[in-house]
Amino acid sequence: MFMPVATQASLKGLTPKQLEDTSCRLCLNNTYHLGLKPGQKTLDAIGGAHRLQSWPHNILTDSGGFQMVSLLKLSRVTEDGVRFLSPHDGSPMLLTPEHSISLQNSIGSDIIMQLDDVIATTSPDHERIKEAMYRSVRWLDRCIAAHEKPESQNLFCIIQGGLDLELRKECCAEMVARDTHGIAIGGLSGGEAKDAFCKVVGTCTQLLPERKPRYVMGVGYPEDILVCVALGADMFDCVWPTRTARFGNAVTVDGVFNLRHANYAYDFRPVEEGCKCTCCRPQEEGGLGITRAYIHHVAAKETAGAHLLSMHNVHYLLELMRKAREAIVEERYPAFLKEYFLKLYAGDKEKYPQWAVDALKGVGIDLLSV
Repeated sequence: MFMPVATQASLKGLTPKQLEDTSCRLCLNNTYHLGLKPGQKTLDAIGGAHRLQSWPHNILTDSGGFQMVSLLKLSRVTEDGVRFLSPHDGSPMLLTPEHSISLQNSIGSDIIMQLDDVIATTSPDHERIKEAMYRSVRWLDRCIAAHEKPESQNLFCIIQGGLDLELRKECCAEMVARDTHGIAIGGLSGGEAKDAFCKVVGTCTQLLPERKPRYVMGVGYPEDILVCVALGADMFDCVWPTRTARFGNAVTVDGVFNLRHANYAYDFRPVEEGCKCTCCRPQEEGGLGITRAYIHHVAAKETAGAHLLSMHNVHYLLELMRKAREAIVEERYPAFLKEYFLKLYAGDKEKYPQWAVDALKGVGIDLLSV
């Protein structure tokens, strides 16, 4: 499954009802940002993030660990936790494992993440990566001890270890032994080579329990997701579908198209032919019947263009995952992958990314065969 990211209890450009209409039933909020604003006092007063954002479905909260990378200049890590300077007013905040869990208890999210020590995979400091892995294990123990609502909120651990497969294996063993409800593979999508990324995912999934969800954090490109599914992963999230929409990009089965391009000024087809999202669906079928020409007209000057493309792009990712699940249940996922890549690259197999071909071959799927 793919989870759209509503960092500050809002998916950029979409109302809760519009997000629901994409078929989304699990979205992400961020603990660090909600802890700053509206703050724990407000969350406790209203009864959690579901009520705050009028979202009747499920929420997963990131613990705030990723901000160690994204807000690197504003943070300092110690064994106690992470000390941040607020990007809003510069005020200090110490995010400990206990505070992260307390905030997530107040948020009331259905899935909560441990606070982990996150280091970019491209870091040359192997000792720091090793330290972060062991610290993440220690912080998980503190998160488990601090969790006050284990009967209603599912705690996921996060595997760290950079691109070092031996560290990843060791971390898997430690995390699995702690028997959390689900298991995430963290610290990826940080600029590392795709083949190295796939080796980490494949190494970890082979060591994880089959009956628990495996969540690869921060992955959102369709090809990446589908390859990771073949490698044994289940859950994915990324801001990419909505972020790329703000640049006028439409995600389709034929690839990504920038509708700001002059070629689309007189293109009166829907964003994607046959798409059932609210944006593309004809008015007589209850949709908006938006054309590429209209998106081209508003994308550069009106926020409506980004809103409409966000509807489409999020729906596309969720629909892609629905089709993947269907293919798995019907035991035809390898054929599904071949059809997808053939369509995406217009039948030109020489353009297939080598990392995807190699990763799939490693699990018995020959992408290049008929």
